[in-house]
Amino acid sequence: MIEVTTETFERDVLGSDRPVLLDFWAEWCPPCKMISPILEEIEREYGDKVVIAKINADEHPSIALRYDVIGLPTLNLYRDGEVVHQIKGARPKRAIVDGIAPHI
Repeated sequence: MIEVTTETFERDVLGSDRPVLLDFWAEWCPPCKMISPILEEIEREYGDKVVIAKINADEHPSIALRYDVIGLPTLNLYRDGEVVHQIKGARPKRAIVDGIAPHI
C-alpha cells in the first residue's frame, strides 16, 4: 500500500497506468483503522489489477477539498485520472470489492 502526499498525488494517482483505490483517512478516525486490514486484503488479492493507496486527509487537506471529501474514511477509485467510483464510510470487504470490480 502506498502513502500518497500532495506532492506525489499527480504521479501516483492521476498518472497511474492502473486504477487506484485511494483511502482518505486520519489518525483520529476509528472507522479508518477498521478498514485498513480490509484494504490490505484487497491489495493482496487484486494488487495486479488495482493500486491501493492512502492519503492522510489532515496532512494533505487540499487533495481532500479538491475531491469534496467531507467524511472519513472515503475511498475514491481513480481510473485514467478521473474518479469513477466513491465509497463513503467504513464498509465490509465484499461491498468495497463489489463497488470497484466493474472498474478494474
